[in-house]
Amino acid sequence: MKTGADQEVIPSKEECNASVNAIRDALYVLNGKWKLPLIFTLREGPKRFNEIHKVVYGITPKILSKELRELELNGFVVRKVYPTTPVTVIYESTPYSCTLRNVLDELRSWGFQHREKIKQSMRQSETKSLPAEV
Repeated sequence: MKTGADQEVIPSKEECNASVNAIRDALYVLNGKWKLPLIFTLREGPKRFNEIHKVVYGITPKILSKELRELELNGFVVRKVYPTTPVTVIYESTPYSCTLRNVLDELRSWGFQHREKIKQSMRQSETKSLPAEV
């Protein structure tokens, strides 16, 4: 490892490749715009399919079903079926999904900051485009 002029540690090529591969693996499992919001939603507690559908705005039932299945396959969600009439199906997060807590909290925090930055940028551009008063 080398250090640059500002004392930042520059990773070796092998460390960089390992880091890129780790990020690629994480994104492969958590890809798409729905998986992290679903994990975050189930963090609040177990929910039925329709409850999840109401909370996660914009997702279609078909995509929700697909995403929940994939999250179950990857160990983030458990699906419990109860023999009632009609059958009751409950989805809940697993302890493994809790390993994403810091990631989700950081993404949420960054998302708030980014949204505020965009709002400020829009306000500034609106102010600049207003005609000067005579």
